[in-house]
Amino acid sequence: MKKDTLEHRMMMERQRLKIPDSKLLSGSLTDKYPIYLDGGRTTIFISDKSKEAETRIRYESRMGNGLVVASKNPK
Repeated sequence: MKKDTLEHRMMMERQRLKIPDSKLLSGSLTDKYPIYLDGGRTTIFISDKSKEAETRIRYESRMGNGLVVASKNPK
């Protein structure tokens, strides 16, 4: 075997363990627009800037009804 050297094996292992760029971008804020709500206390990132007004209305309606979206420590 020509390519059965330690260096070649290490290189192949490094390529096998490489995380694809698409996986690294999940959760990324690239190409997202921030919306500041509650006087800057809450920030929501959206991908479509034209839906900013809709997002504000939905957030205000949820907060106005007393609904809590997510809470780790319920009181």
